[in-house]
Amino acid sequence: MLRYTLKRLSYMVVTLWIIITVTFFLMHSLPGTPLKNEEKLPEQIREQIMEHYGLNDPLGVQYLKFLGDVVQGDLGMSLAYDGRSVTEMILTGFPVSAFIGTQAVIFGTLIGLILGMVAALRRGTMIDNLATITAVFGVSVPNFVLSALLSYWVGVKWGILPPALWESYSSSILPSLALAVFVIAQISRYIRSEMVEVLDQDYMKTAKAKGLNRKAVVFRHALRNALIPAVTVLGPLAINIITGSMVVEVIFALPGIGQYFVTSIFSNDYTVIMGTTIFYSVLIILTIFIVDILYGIIDPRIRIAGAKE
Repeated sequence: MLRYTLKRLSYMVVTLWIIITVTFFLMHSLPGTPLKNEEKLPEQIREQIMEHYGLNDPLGVQYLKFLGDVVQGDLGMSLAYDGRSVTEMILTGFPVSAFIGTQAVIFGTLIGLILGMVAALRRGTMIDNLATITAVFGVSVPNFVLSALLSYWVGVKWGILPPALWESYSSSILPSLALAVFVIAQISRYIRSEMVEVLDQDYMKTAKAKGLNRKAVVFRHALRNALIPAVTVLGPLAINIITGSMVVEVIFALPGIGQYFVTSIFSNDYTVIMGTTIFYSVLIILTIFIVDILYGIIDPRIRIAGAKE
């Protein structure tokens, strides 16, 4: 297990370095600079600002300096938000994004798990058809469309929940629900398809023939084996929901990290773009690492095979 874990850790470091490198050079290929009203600045002042932030240095020098700062945990200062460090902005905005995303993942996973199990056990019935329709709807309709509909109808028209802003717990329900629909669709689809396949296996028939009750067959054998692919997709799905809620945050006017990321792209705020990208990348890579470990625990054959590579 130790060798398997260390190998996954080395993959994490290499992957993160590649992401940082590619993002850095792609970002600097964008037209323009992060200076506000650049065309109105006197040339001398513009040069002084560029020199102060090291933007006049050769690209290779900027890259090595940035890489050294990242290793030391320094993501730099924002070029668009005066006097604010990128780390401070992330620490301020991420709790909101994480709360909404985590709530969406927990709710979506529970509902998706139940829906997928029931659909597999009731194949060909109305419940199975309902689960299929839900999955198609959740995958097909973008979350920003759902966000707009929920904000208008539930928030404005019916006045049941706050349509926007971050004032209390009730403000998190609509954005979380908009994000949870996709999770419900994905989890229910995976659980249903895997359980249908598992229930038709010979060892399941043997378990039933030995006299095991239906509850033991479903939860001890069928569900555990069906969870393997679901766990694999759940990790990246969770991070995708947490970090991919940028448009949803804008629609509901939430003070999450998404607003900083969107603003930094429009203003060419290099440090914020790099800082948020690195932060998101670490979350995704760390989640994949945890999923790999859980995968090895659920199925020891995977751990053994991975250690032999």
